[in-house]
Amino acid sequence: MELFALLTVVILGYSVFIFRALYEKWRNQSCYIVEYVCFKPSDDRKLNTQLSGEIVMRNKNLGKDELHFLLKVIVLSGLGEETYGPRNIIAQARGEENQERLREYMLSLGDGISEMEEFMYATLDELFSKTCVSPMEVDVLVVNISLFSPVPSLSSRIVNRYKMREDVRVFNLSGMGCSASLISIDIVQNIFKSHPNKLAIVVTSESIGPNWYAGNEKSMILANCLFRSGGCAILLSNNRAHADRAKLRLKCLVRTHLGAADDAYQCAMQTEDNVGRLGVFLSRDIPKAATRAFFQNLKTLAPKELPLKQLLLLLLRQAKRDQAGVDFKSGVDHFCLHPGGKAVIDGVGRSLGLSEYDLEPARMTLHRFGNTSASSLWYVLGYMEAKRRLKKGQRVLMISFGSGFKCNSSVWEVTKDLDDANVWTDCINRYPPKTILNPFLKQYGSVNETSDSS
Repeated sequence: MELFALLTVVILGYSVFIFRALYEKWRNQSCYIVEYVCFKPSDDRKLNTQLSGEIVMRNKNLGKDELHFLLKVIVLSGLGEETYGPRNIIAQARGEENQERLREYMLSLGDGISEMEEFMYATLDELFSKTCVSPMEVDVLVVNISLFSPVPSLSSRIVNRYKMREDVRVFNLSGMGCSASLISIDIVQNIFKSHPNKLAIVVTSESIGPNWYAGNEKSMILANCLFRSGGCAILLSNNRAHADRAKLRLKCLVRTHLGAADDAYQCAMQTEDNVGRLGVFLSRDIPKAATRAFFQNLKTLAPKELPLKQLLLLLLRQAKRDQAGVDFKSGVDHFCLHPGGKAVIDGVGRSLGLSEYDLEPARMTLHRFGNTSASSLWYVLGYMEAKRRLKKGQRVLMISFGSGFKCNSSVWEVTKDLDDANVWTDCINRYPPKTILNPFLKQYGSVNETSDSS
């Protein structure tokens, strides 16, 4: 009996040890969002109807056909009067810039750096202030700006500005497109898996000014119509000391890349037109590529997040070659969709069988802030939080698309009731309006059709 009792104690002791080790590993591998701050540019950067028209009319390369096409896109873009543009583009449209630099909106390297620094330092200052975290405590820094990569890097500028530690792990991503912020978080969570008690910051935005297209190629004009200035800084942690005040916990993240297929690879590219004017080319194949990437992504995501009943239905549909959509509402409470454009929002909504309530955050973000590229998701999340939709225990599905062509998704668990009005503070009470009147429609007339970007 004594031997049996001794063995029992030993087994229980080892069980407790193993359980604690597994528990510690699980806690260390958790990825929490402690706080995030979206950038709100100053009011003098708002692109209202009149100013947008001045910018369009200053482009002397537009013929009658191109001008008509551009105005059609603007009219049906889904953007309102309060989105933000690059400071230098606005200054040039108002005739405030040096006359030698008015030609085709040529911007200097300094203009691009100033655009990024204005956003980065404003969001990071607020993030450090709200969380009471010192820059010296940051272990990982990931910066993603697709279309602007100066030397020293933007991440190095942040390290220098905030005097971060010599051993901070720094990543500077470029060329990742609108889906880059989830790629950045994927990098962070993989570091968290093997390094306990770490703090990470993701800085996500896009450089609009240096890539403003001044030519007349229709496939390159589109980017000017939808992409707007914005950005976000996000504080993440796997430290248990931060878990209690965290907002969200990452449940899973799925990345899908169709770059091996030429049509998908070529459908969104930074390039020059036939006379050397730089811009972003958006192909008519984008909807097709986005659909393929989206469904490939959902195939991987569904087994991770859907209840057993829905998984069985999904397998049965696949066996019957049934193309009916998957009911993600059974495993997800909120849908945080990339507001790339009206067509993107409508398409994803149809595919997932979403209601207008589900699509409201993305539509209102597109109206108020436009497509801010990789940072767009966080404005959508901010809308949900400002509307007090996010309750403890609920799950949020994020879906984003990007050049390459990529579709990335993630599922987050809300760790506490959220009610911060954040970047929406001064306008959330106006949303959603009973009717959204397009200000460009009155100015430029009614149209029936247009193209859309991802």
